[in-house]
Amino acid sequence: MQKTTLLFLTLLGSLGFAQQKSTGVMTLSNNPIPITANFTLDNSTSQVTLVLTGPSDRWFGLGIGVEAGFGMADGDVVVFTTSTNPNLSDRNFAGLGVPPNDSAQNWTTVSNTVSGTVRTLTLTRALTTTDANDFQMPYASTNSISIAGVRPAGATFTVGAHGGTNNVGYATAAFQSLNTDDINLNTVELYPNPAQNFFNVSARSEFNSITIYSQTGKLVKTLRFENGSIEERIQIDDLATGIYLLEVSGTSGKAWKKLIKE
Repeated sequence: MQKTTLLFLTLLGSLGFAQQKSTGVMTLSNNPIPITANFTLDNSTSQVTLVLTGPSDRWFGLGIGVEAGFGMADGDVVVFTTSTNPNLSDRNFAGLGVPPNDSAQNWTTVSNTVSGTVRTLTLTRALTTTDANDFQMPYASTNSISIAGVRPAGATFTVGAHGGTNNVGYATAAFQSLNTDDINLNTVELYPNPAQNFFNVSARSEFNSITIYSQTGKLVKTLRFENGSIEERIQIDDLATGIYLLEVSGTSGKAWKKLIKE
């Protein structure tokens, strides 16, 4: 919780995402509930943000920097399961069986939400770490990434064998800059701000969701726009007065905005 609070206080204080690049949403071909991942690298904060989705009724993992045929023998993996505390663990592939935990747990969970059969996680980590098991992502030289999504064939939160090749999906994507017409701080506007009963969100490119956090990083609510939108009026009568952090997300990236509720 302390790491999450510090992260949000840093975002509120600077909001300086001047240099970002993103993979966009990468969909892994394992059904019926696919795993998706969206990596955003931020040069100004030296952080990577990973928005990861998967089935809500079982554990699932994401192999980072691995390609088809890697054989579960080595590589970086992050695993979510409700049967461990904390739920998220930073691990490494070491062959058959349960991937062992890394000595350093470098991923921080910013949010964990469930909508129907889909769980959405927002995670952050430093671009580079001192852990030899971590896939390093220096901003200047990380131009693409390959990933693998794994999960069990049946509903279970006990981490074990993933259940065969039908429950593994692979994807590779190139990073695209978010400094032009993609969603970033310069292309998203909030008004009025400060606001009392409502505020408007306007963007140059489509966004699919707006997530509101308190000043300490607590998730307040998430609003979803299934068909995409470039302008929305948001009612905030139910919010207490104070400062909030908004995450505006679309397929091309995301922006963080500060909102003052009077």
